[in-house]
Amino acid sequence: MRRGPMLFLERMFTEVTFPWYRYFQNFIAFFIFISCIGIAIETLSDFSERHHDLMKFVENLTLGVFILEYVGNLYFAKPRLKFVFSFWGLVDLMSIIPSLLLFADAQALRGTRVLRVMRVLRVMRVLKLARQALEMLGTQINKKRNPLIINLNIYLITLFAIVMMSSSLMYYTEGVLYSAQTIAEGQAALDAALQPGDAPQVYVPHDPISGIPIAEDRRFYTSIPAAMWWCLVTLTTTGYGDMYPSTVLGRVVATFTMFAGLILFSILMNIVGKTIMVLLFGETLDGGDQKEASADQRIGAQARDNPRATALVLLERDQILTAEEAAAIARRSAREIRDALLPLTR
Repeated sequence: MRRGPMLFLERMFTEVTFPWYRYFQNFIAFFIFISCIGIAIETLSDFSERHHDLMKFVENLTLGVFILEYVGNLYFAKPRLKFVFSFWGLVDLMSIIPSLLLFADAQALRGTRVLRVMRVLRVMRVLKLARQALEMLGTQINKKRNPLIINLNIYLITLFAIVMMSSSLMYYTEGVLYSAQTIAEGQAALDAALQPGDAPQVYVPHDPISGIPIAEDRRFYTSIPAAMWWCLVTLTTTGYGDMYPSTVLGRVVATFTMFAGLILFSILMNIVGKTIMVLLFGETLDGGDQKEASADQRIGAQARDNPRATALVLLERDQILTAEEAAAIARRSAREIRDALLPLTR
């Protein structure tokens, strides 16, 4: 059994009800936001060149934090092998492997499609925010907090994750085809292939799937921040038409973004509807919340009459004990457990 600092660390990494668990998750969320902003800003070529050292430092710092988080989750996981191959374990791993590869051997990857894939995979860090949103929705540790605020926080986290992922995919599937570096490399290849007496040629990027050339007036996604504007317009179903994809893969990304916008819009309408009901009609809880509140009231009444059995019921309900463990602890008082459970099932 762990004691002292190791017990504290174990609770911080694994125990959802431990206050420092939430502090640590907020700390990780802060670095996720910083990392995502850095990934977006580095596609602004002028800014990235002027502040290269600062951005490199921020990337290495966030990478170190994510490595420590992954090592801690792996060390305290039970069983560890299950965590490694779990969905969230793979998300944590994929959020650090691309940066490690870029950091270890960037020269070997430069100028290849592998470099582009590695940069796209770094965006998976934003999925770590989705896990926190699910935990917030599933546990809602602080029962006194307004559920509307919790729902709004979850919505904003989901919106940020979708905007970041969709904008990054659009840039790395279409925008890089006509980035300044790609055009310079393409033009250099054309110039090198010229024979004496040949007329100079101008490099024009093409869709790698359809082969259709991308005209200069249709090169919209020059950076991730530029793609974010298109993403927000698409998610809100506004459709200004000032930016639109020209490649096959770009249209595939746009299709998924449109469907995500419809889902987010329906979720937002649900949250706004509840808010209007609270502000205009004075409603505070829906049917499910009222049922939960009445159940808590019945538990409070049982606690006064049968405190031992009620404590076991609460431990089982909050998943601190399983049904078998609770029964084993109270084997000599099965009647009390039954009497405490019966009112909650009516």
